[in-house]
Amino acid sequence: MTTTFTDAFFRTAEGHAAWGAEQLDELGRVLPGGPWTADLAQCVYQSAGRTIRVGLLGSYDLSEQSWLWGWANPGLRGSAVVAASERIAEFGRLNGVPELQHAGVDLSGFGDPRQAAEAIAFVGMGVLGAPGYLGESAGPETRVYFAPDDPQIPHAKLDSIAMPRFLTTGAGLFGHSARQVVSGYFAHHGVTVEAGADRISARLPDGSTTEITFDALGRIAAINSTLGGR
Repeated sequence: MTTTFTDAFFRTAEGHAAWGAEQLDELGRVLPGGPWTADLAQCVYQSAGRTIRVGLLGSYDLSEQSWLWGWANPGLRGSAVVAASERIAEFGRLNGVPELQHAGVDLSGFGDPRQAAEAIAFVGMGVLGAPGYLGESAGPETRVYFAPDDPQIPHAKLDSIAMPRFLTTGAGLFGHSARQVVSGYFAHHGVTVEAGADRISARLPDGSTTEITFDALGRIAAINSTLGGR
């Protein structure tokens, strides 16, 4: 019985961890939650007075404690709403990530299966570069997960003031490689970095500079920034 994710999954997850946390923060401001409806045939989701286009990532069965990717749902195969999940499966095949390429993932051996399902949805969002993901209860035993695909949902911009918070949050999400978290964050934002044995330095779009140092265990030890002119 599987009790944790594979190393390939963790490597993928870490690259998206910090910017994903940043993006979910942005999504929460646009869609704060509440009653919702969805029309899968039309690829639309409605909540908080907004109607947005989405793709179906997958679903989590609480009784079976298992994840099913949208493309593998017998009633939805080949439909437009699961096209995004098909791209995730292709990524999984090309990069050797079992959790992303197989139809389902048994999560019953995990300490917190529902949190593991959230992690899969999070990584699916990251692979797609989507502006967040939405997890909703679709009955007493099912949660469904959507990825927005709509210009109404903005992509978060790098904010040098908030950046340290998202780097440390991202490093704590999976706890696998803080260096991958930091590198993935800057790569997502198109920021060139200089990497040393125990540090990563970057010049940010607003002209400021930042240096992240790592301790002997590879954890973030410090984030030091110097303000620059705008």
